[in-house]
Amino acid sequence: MGKRTKLLLVKALKRIIWVTWLVIFFYSMASVSFKLYAEIVDPSKYDSYFLWAGVKPQPTLENAETIYIHAGEVRMNDNTQIVDMRAGVPRINHANIWMTLRVERIDWSDQVYNQMLAKLSRWEGKQKHFQGVQIDFDAATLNLKGYALFLKELRRRLPERYQLSITGLMDWSASGKTSALSSLSEVVDEIVIQTYQGLDTITNYNDYLLTLNRIRFPYRIALVQGGDWLPTTNFKMDSFFKGYVVFLVNPNL
Repeated sequence: MGKRTKLLLVKALKRIIWVTWLVIFFYSMASVSFKLYAEIVDPSKYDSYFLWAGVKPQPTLENAETIYIHAGEVRMNDNTQIVDMRAGVPRINHANIWMTLRVERIDWSDQVYNQMLAKLSRWEGKQKHFQGVQIDFDAATLNLKGYALFLKELRRRLPERYQLSITGLMDWSASGKTSALSSLSEVVDEIVIQTYQGLDTITNYNDYLLTLNRIRFPYRIALVQGGDWLPTTNFKMDSFFKGYVVFLVNPNL
């Protein structure tokens, strides 16, 4: 290799390094700017909420339109019972109420189905606008078909007067098979897509939200209180979009 060729290669390599650093710099600046202009999720600006066990009710709930209340859990070490997360059934007359079950496994025994139905009956008796049950299960995207089969069986056992809601991961619309998403649409009344992990908004949530047009049944978008929110998609143009739900957290967290 001649000196001239080596010199050209060195110059080309320098240009590549320079361009790479520029891309990294501008991407970093864009991320910082996005953070600066993003709205901090304030529950008072919304009308629907998740109220999890251990989270103290906030004044904004007094004007809520819809509340999803964490009522029980089916835990990984036991598929024979629902663990109660509340000492009693709350009585709320001004809002639409959903009984939410956090689920770590879906191979339910008959005991769990029966307990769920009994709980639904008790909750319905205390609410003026009771909607039904919501299942909060982090199904793997590749196993959505299996999850849909579980939901189909659950739907079969539910009295028709109860609706069925589920929470969902953003990756479902981004990577899930169309047939699997269609299977979910056949058995649930709505899905609430979570844009957070733990108590933090997922950094690249807008990339995922671009794929929500693959959800062809009613959906809501869940935000975490205090998280960042600056969507680049106009969801109001989508007839399947039914609004936002804020996951409430204790103010000191």
